[in-house]
Amino acid sequence: MSLDVPLSRREPGIITDHLPGPRAAAWIARDERVTSPSYTRMYPLVVRRARGAMMEDLDGNCFLDFTAGIAVTNAGHCHPRVVKAIRNQARRLIHMSGTDFFYRPQIRLAETLARMVPGPSPKRVFFSNSGAEAIEAALKLARYHTGRPRAIAFRGAFHGRTYGAMSLTASKSIQRKGFSPLVPEIQHATYGDLSSLRTLFRTTCPPEETAAIFVEPIQGEGGYIVPPDEFLPGLRSLCDEHGILLVLDEIQSGIGRTGRLLASEHWGVHGDIVCLAKGLANGLPLGAIVASETIMDWTPGSHASTFGGNPIACSAALATLQLIEHRYAHNAQERGEELSNGLRDLAKLHPCVVDVRGKGLMIGMEIGSPKGPNPEFRDRIILEAFHRGLLLLPCGPSTIRFCPPLCLTARQVEIGLELLRSAMAALCGDCPFSPRRPDVAHVHSGQHLPSDEAS
Repeated sequence: MSLDVPLSRREPGIITDHLPGPRAAAWIARDERVTSPSYTRMYPLVVRRARGAMMEDLDGNCFLDFTAGIAVTNAGHCHPRVVKAIRNQARRLIHMSGTDFFYRPQIRLAETLARMVPGPSPKRVFFSNSGAEAIEAALKLARYHTGRPRAIAFRGAFHGRTYGAMSLTASKSIQRKGFSPLVPEIQHATYGDLSSLRTLFRTTCPPEETAAIFVEPIQGEGGYIVPPDEFLPGLRSLCDEHGILLVLDEIQSGIGRTGRLLASEHWGVHGDIVCLAKGLANGLPLGAIVASETIMDWTPGSHASTFGGNPIACSAALATLQLIEHRYAHNAQERGEELSNGLRDLAKLHPCVVDVRGKGLMIGMEIGSPKGPNPEFRDRIILEAFHRGLLLLPCGPSTIRFCPPLCLTARQVEIGLELLRSAMAALCGDCPFSPRRPDVAHVHSGQHLPSDEAS
């Protein structure tokens, strides 16, 4: 395709002899000298620009993005309406802390979220800078409102890396290692299993002392796990029975990603507190908690944020939510069905694909071997796809996650499947189910991809 075609309409193409190209390699070397070693880089990609679902690196290589900045740019990279909203607001007002003063974008966004988030009663909104901050606010509010000290989350959950959020997180030991002691009185149950909650209530976590249950309607970092249909309604019933607040972490699964504004809507469940971030402002730092006005009863000074609800971020969010509500949530459902069906067809050809699951454009493809999960081979698939122009991310013990921008076209679904099919075909001889490779423990690219969230 000609280079004069707009980036959003181009198709993937690698023009350098290898990846990274020379310009990207030079910048990676500079980065390695000055940035924190805690960052987890998936592969050597240095982005110059992006539009829609397409990215271009410093050397002119073009990639189809199935990551959306970890499920963030839901309306697409640099969507013109979002860019216009940012520019218009930047001309008027960049900052005036919304916890001390008033400005229209924050009020309008609070009104919009209070309208769009499901629930039986009027709502109030608190704004933060990130998903982890939204979780921290929800934990504080739950303890404040109920006067109870305990909270429950689930194994496999990822809620963030600040101390309260990290204490709720139970995804990988590396995320906790070296940081104890954590916030006390937080326990974990088995995701998708209501009986494990009842066991906690009987043994170590009295329900009358439990302020909140934190749950991802679909687990993100834990592996894109979709719970049994009875799980979320059962949680709602248990919370109602014991006066416990149900906190829905919709940070990754919300803002249209599953074909609805919130993933919890697929099960007809509302939260007492809903946590949002990631896709909310389409790439600008913004988080929020939305709660019933009877629950958000803390007093002035109880909690605040200097930058949370920044006017530029709020303006971007207003444009994003309009696009999601009127265009892209529906598109996520249609494109998600096409992508899921294509991945299931691919699974018929490759026995290493042991499961395809998800809703909308939040899809996980689990890679396994005769010995169980196979993260090494999963990582090799992701690297092969990168070298063909397809950007993917890992999650869970052994899952490839597909979370592209919700503006994805049917043609881009086809291209993504073609590139993934090519990548897997190239590795076919190394497949852990191949009779030529009885020792699957040796399957390793030499470049393991840690699947982590950025908070």
